[in-house]
Amino acid sequence: MTVEGLLIFLLIGAIAGWLAGLIVRGFGFGLIGNIVIGIVGAFFAGWLLPRLGVHFVAFGPFVNSVLHALIGAVILLAIVGVIRSL
Repeated sequence: MTVEGLLIFLLIGAIAGWLAGLIVRGFGFGLIGNIVIGIVGAFFAGWLLPRLGVHFVAFGPFVNSVLHALIGAVILLAIVGVIRSL
């Protein structure tokens, strides 16, 4: 992975984490924590969603990547929120 690719990946994760924090209210970890969750969610979604056959083709590659990362971040925030509430 090139430096540019890594920076784009981190940017996508940051956007997804911020959006996931807005969607999953009450389970957020603040701005920095949600960005980290977004980056981890991008890795998670990059692994999980293709195995489930989920592909977005209607949008551009950047928007598709943000959607994948957003789904992963929302799932992670929901899981962490449930675990934290136990």
